[in-house]
Amino acid sequence: MDSAELRGALEDAGLSQYQAEAYNTLLQLGSASATELADACAVPTARIYDVLRDLESKDYIETYDQDSLHARARNPEDVLADLRGRAEMLVDAADEIEERWEQPEVDRHKVSIVKRFDTVFDRAAATIRDAEYEVQLSVTVAQFRELRPALQAAVDNGAIVKISIHTPPTERQELPPQSAFEDVATEVRHRELPTPFVALVDRTETCFAPHAGSLNQYGVLVDDYTLTYVFHWYFQTCLWEVWDVVYDGRPDDPPMSYADIRRCVRDIEPLLEAGVGLTVTVEGFATDTGESVSISGTVVDLLYEGMGSTEGSPPLSQLAGQVAISVETDRDVLTVGGWGSVLEEVEATRITIEAIEENSHVLER
Repeated sequence: MDSAELRGALEDAGLSQYQAEAYNTLLQLGSASATELADACAVPTARIYDVLRDLESKDYIETYDQDSLHARARNPEDVLADLRGRAEMLVDAADEIEERWEQPEVDRHKVSIVKRFDTVFDRAAATIRDAEYEVQLSVTVAQFRELRPALQAAVDNGAIVKISIHTPPTERQELPPQSAFEDVATEVRHRELPTPFVALVDRTETCFAPHAGSLNQYGVLVDDYTLTYVFHWYFQTCLWEVWDVVYDGRPDDPPMSYADIRRCVRDIEPLLEAGVGLTVTVEGFATDTGESVSISGTVVDLLYEGMGSTEGSPPLSQLAGQVAISVETDRDVLTVGGWGSVLEEVEATRITIEAIEENSHVLER
């Protein structure tokens, strides 16, 4: 750092132009009379005495009489501590500004629009890592690989993880091997179209960004139950329902867990029609109080629009309205709905088939 840069730094630290000039010169001279100092620097002689008094009050120098007023720089220990403290404060301020710009706090039940994809991606990784019930994720192959540690944490937490992985149609890009999805995904589907980045976590958190080729580059962070439900239907219809399954880690025998009641109904309706008995455990919330509940019993009925009007598994269009199952417990029969339940007694976050009774034989845990 040359003398000009040092003077500039001293001015940034709170000294005036003349004070910085005089102190910088005094550091070079060691000690000098007031008049000698004025001759050696750009401070006018008429101002030098006021400048020296001000520097002494700030503990930068000390003055003494020797036929005339002299000055010398003090041991810079206090000055250095002050400057380094200011530097640390500025670094901390810079870090805080960067963090607040990159990762704006999302108020409860509100939406934040952000500029950088990294902000969306980092928030998604953090929320996925803490997932408890379900993760619905739309990613590129590279994004999937980067999110594997977070996805593994979600699976370890017991979350059901659905991944829509997309590759550009203009590029021959291989999907990861089946082994790459083990322990990090429940089911994976492949979409060969440019697709936004979407992460939906535990029915409340949404992280969204347009695909890389979009003209508009921004990100949306949502912390709201209802708005996330809208993104859920976008995921179901555009990113999930019609695309090929490339990995299925769901078990074939009990216990078999579902976070989506519509998927559950599709799977169990043929079994009920065949007279098979299903024992289930439902975890969720009482719709009237919002309190957590856990019930166990036998599935005795299903309810959805157009029930019985088609053969085989009902299409998603028939399951867009009310969908419910009736569970007979030791005490009574309770209706169980899925995400957004208002008519049922329980909103299920997890439905687990514990046992399948077929031809008097029970397959169970």
